Amino acid sequence: MNNFFLALKTSFGFLSTIPVGITMEGLDELVKRSYLQTFAGVVLGILIGAFAFITETFLPDPISAVLIMAFIYYLTGLNHLDGLADFGDGATAHGSLEKKIKALKDVSLGIGGVGYAVLTLLALYAAISALQAEALFFSDNAAFIIAVSLLVAEIGAKQAMLTIAAFGKPIHEGLGSMIINSTTFPRYVLSFILGAFASVLAFGSIGAIGYVASIFSALVILNISNRHFKGVNGDCIGTSNEIARVIVLIVITLVIMASNNGYGGFVWTLL
Repeated sequence: MNNFFLALKTSFGFLSTIPVGITMEGLDELVKRSYLQTFAGVVLGILIGAFAFITETFLPDPISAVLIMAFIYYLTGLNHLDGLADFGDGATAHGSLEKKIKALKDVSLGIGGVGYAVLTLLALYAAISALQAEALFFSDNAAFIIAVSLLVAEIGAKQAMLTIAAFGKPIHEGLGSMIINSTTFPRYVLSFILGAFASVLAFGSIGAIGYVASIFSALVILNISNRHFKGVNGDCIGTSNEIARVIVLIVITLVIMASNNGYGGFVWTLL
């Protein structure tokens, strides 16, 4: 039981800026219980959603959107965004496999990484802004809709990372390879069920659609990683976190928009 709580504590230290401390022993216990990353996503999503509910209630939408983004990265840190930048450098590098992997692992930031990071941040702002606009017509409590959407997005982001870890193969030794080698299919299924249950509990059928979208986004990133690097590393895992968050918000917005335009009945029949 002590090892379980050590792994639980480490999941928050690993996935957020919450000062709980990280030790190698804790990381060893966490990789044995990788499903706890999805649980951490639920808790972090609740905190982000609560913050968004407050800003949406009292502030204009554009200011709220910026503050939500700031809080997301204040709470979750910039490690995964840094991984996305490294992924961008590697994916846009020209030449052999060795050159691509060298660019992926290089600590220097290139134009490919800048482009990927900037476009993802812009996409996140656009997704939140679009969701704000559609939520006004979808519910009398638009702030709550945005809050639960962000909750599902954070759950999906963490499940996307586990999807990469479960179905990817490591290209070098490191923390990423530890997670990949330890994320067995049974552990992945357990995390998937946990994330699906939390997403449906938070936002019903729309939450389920958004959650599934995060899995598909991870599989696309896995395919891109395999084409460019013949495998994945921690940067690829971090990339899936950043991209999945945006994709979930976009998909939820599109589903809400379809409902607002009178296609809600069709959406539910898909389930």
